[in-house]
Amino acid sequence: MWYAIEGYDGEDVLAARLAARDAHLARLRALRDAGRLLLAGPCPAIDAEDPGPAGFSGSIVIAAFESLDAARAWADADPYVAAGVYVRVEVRPFKRVLP
Repeated sequence: MWYAIEGYDGEDVLAARLAARDAHLARLRALRDAGRLLLAGPCPAIDAEDPGPAGFSGSIVIAAFESLDAARAWADADPYVAAGVYVRVEVRPFKRVLP
């Protein structure tokens, strides 16, 4: 089943986000390579493709997991959580309709 994972950035965490980015992306690539990633990306803190020093307000990942508990465990192990980038993470079931 698909699950939506939303991580919410804390204040002034851009440097921590950049430091943990490679490890964060490696986990997403592993999901992609296993055919389990629908989409993933950050949410700019301002209305711009590249927010520069404004940074990001969080990220969204939609991926397939065996259960809600498995999705939560995967989200809890994210390098952005360990680095203190995310101050809150929400995980919910997601029903894909389109495309």
